[in-house]
Amino acid sequence: MDNDVSLFGRRFFGKSQLAWLKKHGSFKNGIPSHDTINRVISAIEPKEFSNSFTNWVYEISKLGKGEVVAIDGKRICGSYDTGTGKSAIHMVSAFATANGLCIGQAITQEKSNEIKAIPELLEVLELKGCTITIDAMGCQTAIAEKIIKKGADYILAVKGNQGNLEQGIQDTIRFEKPIETNTQVDAGHGRIETRTCRVFKVSNHIEKKENWKNLANIVEIQAERTIKSSGETSHESRYYITSKKATAETFNNDIRNHWAIENKLHWILDVTFGEDASRKRQKFAAENFNTIAKIALTLLVNEKTVRASKKSKRLASALDPRYRDKILNL
Repeated sequence: MDNDVSLFGRRFFGKSQLAWLKKHGSFKNGIPSHDTINRVISAIEPKEFSNSFTNWVYEISKLGKGEVVAIDGKRICGSYDTGTGKSAIHMVSAFATANGLCIGQAITQEKSNEIKAIPELLEVLELKGCTITIDAMGCQTAIAEKIIKKGADYILAVKGNQGNLEQGIQDTIRFEKPIETNTQVDAGHGRIETRTCRVFKVSNHIEKKENWKNLANIVEIQAERTIKSSGETSHESRYYITSKKATAETFNNDIRNHWAIENKLHWILDVTFGEDASRKRQKFAAENFNTIAKIALTLLVNEKTVRASKKSKRLASALDPRYRDKILNL
């Protein structure tokens, strides 16, 4: 039912806005059908389309020195096809947290292939002076070296997939004193969170530390979360390696900013653009519609004359051709 309503809405929009559309194309045969649009978009080579998207984003934005660029993957849940045996698409995105923009992406079929996709993504990005944050999947010596070659710093999460490194960090924390500590408290969404960041020098407890290019510090985040309604409290310790030389406060902020990719990109793609509910799976449809959604999101973020949610801006652009022109910078 929802898909039928959505399809009707797209057809109705096209027909009702035909006069506006003719300002930007002939449309001599009227509005193309849903199947025609899907067939054309699914035939576009996704890597070239993605690279064009990245070039466009760099033209309309500027990354500040030290800006956190979070890299993380997202599975497009509805893109699998049991009939052909095609698995769901996994998109690895780079998100400039201060700008609130996705600046690039790489496509893979499996989460485990993020290790191969991340270097490909780093290759096409301009990252000089930025701080790159990646979860434990990307904690690889080759990825750390690639980031340094791009003129950026890294903050890489460490878990059991790097067992010896994790053990070395735990031993460092156990036997060495931190060089600096910072504590931050946030209250919101029905909970209180206290994050204590402790920074340690790289010690001899870290085996083969020379394999990690420009490794400068070990960072520990101790997180305590209390649910206000129940009083239930949980504790978690997270470990990171970094090439960056900074204060504990900066590390605390940078690591927290990493999660903007979940809240300001992945969540919006799912909730505002309905990506996971979509069953686009013909050829390259899923990959290319993901790029189109990111183009739309970029335009919504860059339009700052109206203070409203992305969902409200999207609705306003559908209803008002003048606001649509403003968003499209026409």
